[in-house]
Amino acid sequence: MDTRRNFIKKTTATGIAVGIGLPNILSGQDDRKVRLGFIGVGLRGREHLRLSLQRKDTEVKAICDLDPDAINKAKDLAKKAGKPEPAVYTGDEWAWKKMLERDDIDGVVIATPWLWHVPMSIGTMKAGKYAGVEVSVANTVQECWDLVNTSEETGMPCMILENVCYRRDVMAVLNMVREGMFGELIHLECGYQHDLRHVKFNDGKDAYGKGVEFGEKGISEASWRTAHSVNRNGDLYPTHGIGPVAEYLDINRGNKFDYLTSVATKSRGLHDYIVKNGGENHPNAKVKFKLGDIITTTIKTHNGESIIVSHDTNLPRPYSLGFRVQGTNGIWMDINDSIYIEGKSPKPHEWEPDAAYMEKYDHPLWKKFGKHAEGAGHGGMDYFVNHAFVESIKRKAPTPLDVYDAASWSVISPLSEQSISQGSAPVLFPDFTRGKWMVRKNTFALDDSY
Repeated sequence: MDTRRNFIKKTTATGIAVGIGLPNILSGQDDRKVRLGFIGVGLRGREHLRLSLQRKDTEVKAICDLDPDAINKAKDLAKKAGKPEPAVYTGDEWAWKKMLERDDIDGVVIATPWLWHVPMSIGTMKAGKYAGVEVSVANTVQECWDLVNTSEETGMPCMILENVCYRRDVMAVLNMVREGMFGELIHLECGYQHDLRHVKFNDGKDAYGKGVEFGEKGISEASWRTAHSVNRNGDLYPTHGIGPVAEYLDINRGNKFDYLTSVATKSRGLHDYIVKNGGENHPNAKVKFKLGDIITTTIKTHNGESIIVSHDTNLPRPYSLGFRVQGTNGIWMDINDSIYIEGKSPKPHEWEPDAAYMEKYDHPLWKKFGKHAEGAGHGGMDYFVNHAFVESIKRKAPTPLDVYDAASWSVISPLSEQSISQGSAPVLFPDFTRGKWMVRKNTFALDDSY
């Protein structure tokens, strides 16, 4: 533990593992296998586990979960992969602390309910281990600072496992942005627009049923996620959209978020879903949901760009992250897979399909590892985020998505709540880098090996 921690501290003049302006690789690869632990092996955690078990350069040492069924399914995955059965930590909600005492774990993947992300990440870093934490990472401004302070104090990285940063079209557009295809960027849009009513109210009939139970009567996400919709009014899940946009705009690396304003619509969708599927007399029909059906957040950056972030999970709609990248030379929108580049598109003022651009600017990571990603969750994205976490540990390097990203992307949730509660007043972003954004360089996905 001390050897790894001291190594990372010595590689930077500031003693911060997350590496202000450091190159992506601090040391060459070695043949040692990366030893992993998993806190949370439900649906999301098991996908990380499955991908890790498929690798030849990893060993899964331990898993932790309260749910016996999740534990059994995780052990079955190890058996099917022909790997040793991992040690199991369970029995109470603090069992993960015992797992972190092991000295044969290099990194820990955390895929638990949101309220546990920060304490588990902090515990992992304090134990001298890399933390890989699912989204969203934090719920409050203080939690975001706690993450940053712990990473800096311990010298251990904390990677936000934001898989959409690795989506194939998103990475192709990143190439286009870096080559100046859109000119100077002016305005971007993104969001999480996904009908999750069935997830919030699963009644245990099947994984994606039309039940209207949650909390103790719900299963999987329904047991905990709905409580946030009851008690909070803000963008509860911003990172799928803002992560890629932050990379386009060099956020925390030459640019930063300055302030935001947010507005919420009335709340009708979840109540309407309960009545339609459970009847007007169902007990949950009396629940008052604080979360507005659509949350719209506008962000202004230091370098002058504007960003619109949408949260839309409680109404009937097809899935979309609603990406829009617009600059002085053109625009791309994923909702219609269309692009327009002035002087290059066939007809002035008319969209053209983006397929040819996606092929031409396909990212080297996808060209190199696309076959490996086949069968991985979310169209292959999960392979890349898992790969990046493992490779970072193997190389004793900073993670490509770091604790500053985790904090600045996740803090949109509490800041949006604050803005809405104050009549859509502007709210300033904390500078989690403490000014280092001015000198840091964006190296995300510049190395074609991870």
